[in-house]
This record gives sequence, structure tokens and C-alpha cells, in this order.
Amino acid sequence: MQTEIDVPVKATRVSFDVVEVLRALDGAGVTEVADELDLPRSTVHDHLRTLEELELVVNEDGTYKTGTRFLEFGGYARQRMKVFDVAKPELQKLAEQTGEHSNLMIEEHGRGVFLYKTEGENAVKLDTYNGYRVHLQTTALGKAMMAHMDEDRVRDILDRHGMPAITDRTVTDEDVLFEQFEEIRERGYAIDREERVRGMICIAAPLLDDDEVLGAISVSGPKNRMQGERFEEEIPRQVLRIANVIEVNMTHA
Repeated sequence: MQTEIDVPVKATRVSFDVVEVLRALDGAGVTEVADELDLPRSTVHDHLRTLEELELVVNEDGTYKTGTRFLEFGGYARQRMKVFDVAKPELQKLAEQTGEHSNLMIEEHGRGVFLYKTEGENAVKLDTYNGYRVHLQTTALGKAMMAHMDEDRVRDILDRHGMPAITDRTVTDEDVLFEQFEEIRERGYAIDREERVRGMICIAAPLLDDDEVLGAISVSGPKNRMQGERFEEEIPRQVLRIANVIEVNMTHA
């Protein structure tokens, strides 16, 4: 069960909740947001007007949507991360070589954040985008990072965010998850078998600097293409090779 986070300034939390609802509903009016948050319409209206004045949301004939100013903040945050600069060209090569999605994820506040994704010529359409956040245990990327974290840190993350089932294959048992961590450390990479998206398989390797987890990279593709020798040897070898290149380049960047 996810624990409730104590936020000192409640008005800030309400504004953030309003933005979250706009994102979840892909735009909404005052009444829809008020109903979703169980707040007075006047309160929601005040928050939306303030967010609009700050250019954080846009009002399209009474339907409020998140604005591109959030992209400015996110773009700045990503641009200052060395792991993004170093990994980006290598992930582009990996996507070109495999023809599938290649991804870079970091951990922030106990969640996995897709910092960069790029697509090969055969990549299928997915719901992820730069900045998309997920529960760590639902992805190979997240499990690759967690396997190399301190155990107390991992348990803190699970206590805070829980282990929700995104598909019927998502790992929701802590004992099973920690058993997988041992396997990940032994073979060097993690596997996600339709655990976040049905029909998709993902292979991920961590990016490490001694004991520090910098992030993880992956290749993901439909299960009909991620099988046999390609799944068992070819893709893992390519992912591990690129992960090693990024780790080496990080020390000289």
C-alpha cells in the first residue's frame, strides 16, 4: 500500500493534484477536476486560473490542459544530467542495430523515469515518452537498478510506492522480486516478460559506477521477435556491450 506523503504546504499539493488530473484525463473542465478531487469548484477554479497565469496550463474554451512550460523544466533537468549526454548516442546506435526500442531510465524519488527513448525501424508504438514515470518493479529497467541498490533502500521504495499489478505478469511478491535480483546480478541483466505491457519483452542492464546506480538501459520489442537465440543471446549481448561503453565513457565525460 502506498503511504500518504506529508506535504507542508497544502495549497502546493492541491495545485499539483490539479495538474495530475489534467494529465490523467488528457484535459478537463473545472467541474471534472473538482469531482475527481472532491474539492469545491471555486477552489479548483482559483488553482486553474493561477496555473494559467503562470503559463503552466492552457485554457481551450473551458478545457484546461497542461502547457509546454513543463517541457522547459523537464528539458533543463535532463540536459544537466551527464548520463543522458553520454548514453544518448549509444542508445541511438542500439536502436538502429536491433530495430527495436532502446531506453534509458533513472531512479528518482523511488520511481523509474524514462530519461530518453529512441526507436529502430521495426519498433512498435508504446505508451512511454521522455519523462514517463513507472513503478520500478514493473520493468526490466527498474529491476536492473533495484538489484544493485542497498536492500534497505529497496524496501523503503516498496513501502512507499507499493507493488501494484500492471498486468497479470507483474511481480507483486517481495520474496519473488528479491529472488530475481540474485539472478539479475548473476547474469548481468534483467528481463521483463510482459510485466508492464502485454505482448512486450524487455531486456535491461544497469549502469554502475562502483556501488552507485547511475541508471539502466534496455531494448524492448514484441514477444514474437524476442525469442530464441535473439532473446537468449543476441539482444542481451548488445545491451551489455552498450552498457559497458556508457559506463566507460561516463568516467571520461
